[in-house]
Amino acid sequence: MYSCTTYLCCFVKNKPYSFFTRFFQAFAALLWLLPAKTVSAQTQPNKQNLYGAPVDTNAKKTNTGEWETGDAQIYYTRPFSTVKRYIDTSIHTLHRRPYSQPWYRDLGNLGSPSMNLMFTPQNPVGLSLGYHSFDALRYKVDSMNYYNTTRPYSTFVYNLGSKLEQTAQIFHTQNIKPYWNVAFNYRKTNTPGYYLVQRNNHDNFYLSTNYTSPSQQYQLYAALVENKQQHDENGGMVADTFFSNPQYRDRKSIPVRFANNGYSAVRSPVTTMNRDFSIMIDQAYTWGRRDTTYSEDSTQYSDKLIPRFRIGHRLEMSNQRYLYKDMRPDSLRYSDFFRRTFASGDSVYSRQEWFYADNRILLNGILGKSDNQFVFNAGVGNRFDQFGTHYINGKQEDNIISNYVLASLLKEGSREKQWDFSANAKLFVTGTAAGNFLADAALAKDLGKGWGSIRIGASQQLNNAPYNYTLYQNQFWARTNDFGKESTTQLFASISSPKYKLSAGARNYLIGNYLYFDEQQNPAQYAPAFSLAQVWLRKVFYFGNFVLDNELLYQQKTGSAPVNVPKLMGRHQFSIETRIFNRELKIATGLEVRYHSDYYANGYSPFFNQFYYQTSYLVANTPEASVFFNFNIKRFRAYIMFDQVQQFFNDNLIISNGYAAQNAMLRFGFNWVLIN
Repeated sequence: MYSCTTYLCCFVKNKPYSFFTRFFQAFAALLWLLPAKTVSAQTQPNKQNLYGAPVDTNAKKTNTGEWETGDAQIYYTRPFSTVKRYIDTSIHTLHRRPYSQPWYRDLGNLGSPSMNLMFTPQNPVGLSLGYHSFDALRYKVDSMNYYNTTRPYSTFVYNLGSKLEQTAQIFHTQNIKPYWNVAFNYRKTNTPGYYLVQRNNHDNFYLSTNYTSPSQQYQLYAALVENKQQHDENGGMVADTFFSNPQYRDRKSIPVRFANNGYSAVRSPVTTMNRDFSIMIDQAYTWGRRDTTYSEDSTQYSDKLIPRFRIGHRLEMSNQRYLYKDMRPDSLRYSDFFRRTFASGDSVYSRQEWFYADNRILLNGILGKSDNQFVFNAGVGNRFDQFGTHYINGKQEDNIISNYVLASLLKEGSREKQWDFSANAKLFVTGTAAGNFLADAALAKDLGKGWGSIRIGASQQLNNAPYNYTLYQNQFWARTNDFGKESTTQLFASISSPKYKLSAGARNYLIGNYLYFDEQQNPAQYAPAFSLAQVWLRKVFYFGNFVLDNELLYQQKTGSAPVNVPKLMGRHQFSIETRIFNRELKIATGLEVRYHSDYYANGYSPFFNQFYYQTSYLVANTPEASVFFNFNIKRFRAYIMFDQVQQFFNDNLIISNGYAAQNAMLRFGFNWVLIN
């Protein structure tokens, strides 16, 4: 069975511009045909039932009837959470590049593999495949937002940059009933790039639903996610000295390592693909007492279930695939890994796959009032993992069955000055991952009166090496390793104050048996324990209509651990933000500057789709700058941006050895909200 994204991929192959042109024209026409209503994202009705719908008891003595007409209300939650979150409709940072927040850096083309310059461990508890270079782009089934809206709500997002850099996205959510919502989101990214054969072609899609029975006893959260990232590997530039040669003003004329004459002028013979498809169903049945509250004139009421005991079940299944193909292999290209003379028609091929099915049952006890509840649960889980490596003339598969136990405590602070507490524990007791565990806890306090909140926490985990660290194979060569378990301990504290437009925090990691890729692009392990400290600060100053937004991050490791990160990073945005034309048009325009201190940036290995540690190439850049104009008219937000402005005066920004940022370029994008 083919997915909808598969058909779309076939349709847009080699024709990105015609697809986006027709796509935009069709959607724009649809927007003009549909009626519009006003939206208020952060306003709640004064009198409402559980689903945010006012109830007229004179019309019908039930709280499951149709909504009355009125302004649209929309919010989202996380599974079994009572905390409501709202969609961001500001324009302060509308111009910023997608997939780059807060400190991600791609390889110089939107949608290319990205590394997080703010050090963050990537390996989860349990078993994993080990490919993370596209994590910034992917939707993840275990971190979905579940919406509730009184009117069908749609957004269309389109971004266009120089050299046909294009992204289009459609999001739609609506409540079929006041207690049943569905949402879907599809995003298409196609970017040929400034340099030779570095094309990206991505499809990302999710479908989610959440349902609460009229009795409020049964709850269901379900999601389906598919991500497909296709990347042409050019191996990086042969040298960055070409930037100073006027002959190579057209960056596509700079020689790259993987461009083969006679293969294609626009496509690389070396390609990688990361693809995953996941399904999650999380459901629970609750017992408790009912609490019915009537208004003073008895025309409206709210009927709530005060939960006391809950039994829950969660099923998650996923299939992930990494594919490497070289259709015109060169013996020199692989000389560091294996010796081989290739004949005409030979190729290098490797495919690694991971399928897992995770099944768990939880028992929950719930104490306290409806707006101040303490939830504790305990449960057991069973997991089946299947790993496979395919290499044309053979394959290898491993099937693993694991069992684990888990427990958690949760108290959400839904009002001012309340405490918020969470603690989680998970331990694998059988299977290859036996002994792996995660234990974390966090405590937060709302300070009230707009002062903000403080939060402190700690976590510790033990995990296996990912599958691709232990085995990688193609039809000519195999690499196997055996690593010990990696240990990560984390301590953190943060403060956030809306009143003073300030947020700050500190975090310290203590890591033992650290897993990484070394300078020879091979997986390795650093046994001695080391620590890495991080401190960050954000402060926004307002001077009338002038806004100065400052972000700073400082990082410091101990000893000779194989970790390279910038010690200091910063981003500063100076803008004028006001309303003009009788306050109908809201604008934010100004200058943004981003920089980091000199450091040995991680290299990128196209053979394994991994970033690796290196100490021979120092990256030292001038600050990068952009000029932007963001504006908002009712439900339409847009921006115009001149990016990489510093390139008018300097060579292109170097990201990693062989990879550089784009030229100075023009970017345009908009976000259009439709309320039906």
